[in-house]
Amino acid sequence: MRAYFIACLFLFHFALTRADDGEYASVLLDPLSNRLYVEDDVLEGAVAWARFSNQVNKTGWSYLEVHTTSSYPDDIQSLAAGMVEGYLTAEFILMQWKNTLATYCSQNQKMCDKLKMFLYENSIFLSSQIQSNHLDPYWYQVKLLYQQLTGLRRGYAASETGMSNPLTSFDFNLMQLGALSDLEHALMNRTETHHIVGEGSCSALIKVLPDNKDLFVSHVTWFYYTSMLRIYKLYELQLVNNSNPALHIIAQNQSFSSYPGKLHSQDDFYMLSSGLVTQETTNENYNNDLWQYINANSVMEWARTVIANRIAQDGRQWVSLFSKLNSGTYNNQWMVLDYKKFTPGQPVVPETLWVLEQLPGMVQMADLSLSLKQNGYWASYNIPFFEAISTVSAQESMVKKYGSWFDYNLAPRAQIFKRDQSKVVDLASMMKLMRYNDYTHDPLAKCNCTPPYSAVNAISARCDLNPASGKYPFDVLGHRSGGGIDAKITSYELSQSFKVYAVSGPTHDQQPVFNWTMSGWTRPLGHPDTWDFEPVMISWSETKTSEENLDNYLDLDA
Repeated sequence: MRAYFIACLFLFHFALTRADDGEYASVLLDPLSNRLYVEDDVLEGAVAWARFSNQVNKTGWSYLEVHTTSSYPDDIQSLAAGMVEGYLTAEFILMQWKNTLATYCSQNQKMCDKLKMFLYENSIFLSSQIQSNHLDPYWYQVKLLYQQLTGLRRGYAASETGMSNPLTSFDFNLMQLGALSDLEHALMNRTETHHIVGEGSCSALIKVLPDNKDLFVSHVTWFYYTSMLRIYKLYELQLVNNSNPALHIIAQNQSFSSYPGKLHSQDDFYMLSSGLVTQETTNENYNNDLWQYINANSVMEWARTVIANRIAQDGRQWVSLFSKLNSGTYNNQWMVLDYKKFTPGQPVVPETLWVLEQLPGMVQMADLSLSLKQNGYWASYNIPFFEAISTVSAQESMVKKYGSWFDYNLAPRAQIFKRDQSKVVDLASMMKLMRYNDYTHDPLAKCNCTPPYSAVNAISARCDLNPASGKYPFDVLGHRSGGGIDAKITSYELSQSFKVYAVSGPTHDQQPVFNWTMSGWTRPLGHPDTWDFEPVMISWSETKTSEENLDNYLDLDA
């Protein structure tokens, strides 16, 4: 593991110190009743403790770190980890719920009734598998993950916010789901659903620097602007208190961009103490015949992601674990980069990069390290790479109907990445590329539209800048309250100490700063009015996330 486990030894040395800008809480076990309860502050003997720092108005991010104690059983740790998060972030959970999901069931009652039954049947399936396979590492982690989700709900309920604004178990399950539209397709008649054509989300780039001196991993989340109440999270879960070593967690430490009320990223972007960085961009399925393969006897995508992150030692094992019991929901292209395989100054070797693509009823994966080595980069932009996935998902039908926008090699982002990736020489130039949107001047942003370009045709979309009166060949190119809402970058060196260079909010490098008042939309709860934040270096090696001097990471000779 080289320096990865060494880094973990000093990463959390500050655990019991205090910072002025954070709220602390602990979960303790009552020895008489054997029940868990929450107290403010960091207390001796805690099963779990956490710090939450709201800096949304300063950096666009809030920050949460959750730590558990190895002397307690794994199931108690998992429950406590969820509780302390739910308790500390309760106000954010409620605001995010109201901003994004509170009206979903009132507007889609028939769908919610079917979804409740689907999730109930799924819970029956999971419970039976956990009971029958209690010594299997995979199902052991499924059990612990859902105990953490139970804890999240209990911690929220124990807070003042939760007491006056109760949320149900179904509500918390709804928060975890990554693609409600996929479940709508599977559970409802086609005439009862509406879907925006081409609404895949996110841009990602893995870049080998000149002379192999570094290897960058980066991700831009494309999402609705109402979702921009963000939490960057660190979990240190010491799930090793079991007599069977095969059940021990591999990646005890996980750092990831996330949202209130979620136990996963959903962007997705994770840094793991196993040396892996995992991320994805979403692919669309245009073959309606595939939705029949979504059923309750599966493991939801969000859970498969967390489980693979926890117990995979390398990319090959990660894609194998993730493929198990494919739910067919939230169909993505996953990139799994193993920094243990990379040595600065040396060529990329096999097993460095695994890529997986999922559809309902189908998964394909391959070691694409050679492609990364030969091309110097791997780009991902919501179009399937594997020919079989492209064929089965009916991607070619979209190319025939709408043209090159849906073509893997000719799509605007494919060409922008190919044209500009060679300009990346340091973190600043990587961030510049991942925030790039010059749609009124870049010829690759042109379309058969009125006006003759779209702010979607960029690495970081700004759908709000497309005029509502414009004319577009398909809806995704038009006016919406959505687009690129962040950028995250890590490197070989940064990853070893869980550092990430990140920015929150819509891009404003070439475009005006996004402002809710000027947008014409109602400002969501907890959001700053103006999103003019600059990138920050998020570091967990101090008592609070810090903005470090980027000059330490620039190629000053470039």
